[in-house]
Amino acid sequence: LTGSFPSTFHLDGDSTAAPVESGPQESTPQCSTTSHVSTMEDDFQFVLCEGCRQESPNLKLLNCLHTLCHDCLSENKPIGQCPVCQTPIPQRSGIPNMDNLLFINLQARLKVYRKISDGTGPSCSRCRREAAALWCSECEEFLCPNCFEDHQWFFKKKNHEARRVEDLRAESAHQFLEDTRKSSNLFCSTPGHASQGHISSIYCNKCEKALCCICALLDSQHGSFCDIRKETQRRQEELGTMVQELKQKRSGFEATYLVLQDEAAQLEQAQREMREVIQERVQQLVQLIRQEEEEMLVLVEARQEQGRRELARELQHVEGVLQRMEASERLVKKMSLYATEQEVMDMQPFIKKSLEDLKQLQPAAARDRTQPGDFAECRARLQAL
Repeated sequence: LTGSFPSTFHLDGDSTAAPVESGPQESTPQCSTTSHVSTMEDDFQFVLCEGCRQESPNLKLLNCLHTLCHDCLSENKPIGQCPVCQTPIPQRSGIPNMDNLLFINLQARLKVYRKISDGTGPSCSRCRREAAALWCSECEEFLCPNCFEDHQWFFKKKNHEARRVEDLRAESAHQFLEDTRKSSNLFCSTPGHASQGHISSIYCNKCEKALCCICALLDSQHGSFCDIRKETQRRQEELGTMVQELKQKRSGFEATYLVLQDEAAQLEQAQREMREVIQERVQQLVQLIRQEEEEMLVLVEARQEQGRRELARELQHVEGVLQRMEASERLVKKMSLYATEQEVMDMQPFIKKSLEDLKQLQPAAARDRTQPGDFAECRARLQAL
């Protein structure tokens, strides 16, 4: 097909095509197609839903100008605010009324470009059998040479533009979208006229709608007309001016953002420092408690040793008294059995004196003795601790 068709066709009132540019064209190597597709996938991520990052025919434009698909908004929690920036959504259902027509149409046009850039190329949209040689931007159809002739005859009274698929394949996605944007038409806003293909070239400033020539001439309610292209240009310029004003205002928000970031960093730093102070103080307290523990354990050991020694002395004293009593009883009993009168006279004063000393001894009362295991000081230190 290379060189068989002019690169661009305008189908006007005559049954013949009026070539804008003719002559054989050299085919473009297929290796450039891969780079075009790769660049397209990287450069046009913005047309995807900002939630699921997928293409969708139901993209909604929120008041905050974020774009999300209907499914993401349906699953959005909490309902009533943008999941990206938390701006309130005025609709009670949480689904905005405004479709992002730009991104939806760009997705559709990019799908067409993918078909064009595909290595095998698209097939004819009508006969479905032959490989497409041309693409009509008005009908958005791929056409083989035979179907193109039928298309040319059928639309002989309409100004359709057809371009060679091979030429489109050589273009980048940006060029393709720019060309298809230029070829798009505005349809009349009057109900029923759009379906009849009434092209709008007039804008009514009074009702703020696009009109065809018939509506502008026959409907007396309209007035203050201007060219629709001038109105679209004015609107683009108005948006551009507003964006420039927002750029000036943005510097203030950026400064506030930096201040808030600095405050957040300071808060984080203060939190880290306080955490370190707490950990340090707790470690100091733990060390003090451990030190107090060691001192109290040493005190307990000392009190235990002191009580043990005191008890040992008392036990030894009481044991000695008991042994003396046992010895005195045994000696007096043996004297009564075996002592002579001379032995009694000689020993009795000494034994009597020992027994009198023994009688003077009294066992210590419980309240008078030092109680072993008295840890009152330890208990007081524990209570203070």
